[in-house]
Amino acid sequence: MRAITVSRFGDPSVLEQVELPTPEPGEGELRVAVTAAGVGWLDALIRRGDGPGVFEVEPPYVPGGAVAGTVDAVGAGVDEAWLGEVVVTSATGGYGGGYADTVVALPGETFPVPAGLDPQHALALLNDGSTALALLEKTPVAAGERILVAPGVGGLGSLLVQLARAAGATVVAAVRGHEKAAIARKLGAEPVDYSVADWTGEVLARTGGHRLDVVFDGVGGELGAASLALLKNGGRFSGYGMSSGAETVIGDADRARLSIVDMAQLVGFWPDNPRRVREVLRQAAAGTLTPVIGRTYPLSEASAAHSDIEARRYTGKTLLVVP
Repeated sequence: MRAITVSRFGDPSVLEQVELPTPEPGEGELRVAVTAAGVGWLDALIRRGDGPGVFEVEPPYVPGGAVAGTVDAVGAGVDEAWLGEVVVTSATGGYGGGYADTVVALPGETFPVPAGLDPQHALALLNDGSTALALLEKTPVAAGERILVAPGVGGLGSLLVQLARAAGATVVAAVRGHEKAAIARKLGAEPVDYSVADWTGEVLARTGGHRLDVVFDGVGGELGAASLALLKNGGRFSGYGMSSGAETVIGDADRARLSIVDMAQLVGFWPDNPRRVREVLRQAAAGTLTPVIGRTYPLSEASAAHSDIEARRYTGKTLLVVP
């Protein structure tokens, strides 16, 4: 099978296409002929050797995990009704294995794509959509509340914006550039360019001078720290990512005046993930939730996909397509 491997930690050039033995599904497993694989900031951080400890891997490894495709083989004990099913799933064995034309997966982590839903859209929702639901379950938003989503039009951020708007919240989306601002407006959010010096002042201008009720921070670093000051006393801060390469540092004073949810507190939500995946797929099939897919690349161009992600030359979800 064709797969992308990371032979050593480093820049995107370490991503190389190789031929590996095609895996056979073991007992209780199924095999998927992959048509598309998800790519994210986490993949780039891990490739550089900067990933969170919970995703610790050692080269050589195959990056990624989430894929869309068709079940083409099942192992002992797996219902043959899976054969030929168009699905989204994650490669077995923890992090890794998704950047390939074939993956082995578990039936309990595999979801049929609803009729009428583009498999690429389903793939864009598999991790980001279920995570967005988990974030909103842990840090709910209510009608009339003012919230900030940063970044506002990434694969996950764009879904948070839509779900928060559906709940009746006023949403400010932190973005970079006119193109992303236009997408944020289309999603119903007020865009603010967080690359300018006084972006926090612009946030307050968009909310009529009112401080925020909730911040969803997937950037971390300086942006996450600055967003804390935008929250009113008793506000809620949900730090779910670190695309800047650093987590948000939260001081004792902010912990005393705010309700804080960080990445460690979200771990307990993952066992209930299948329910969330089914729900976001249902909403997408019904037309009430639409992922933003920024660009697709052939599997062989995984290094270009990583380069564009790191240079922020992307909008929404990035996918690798397997011919």
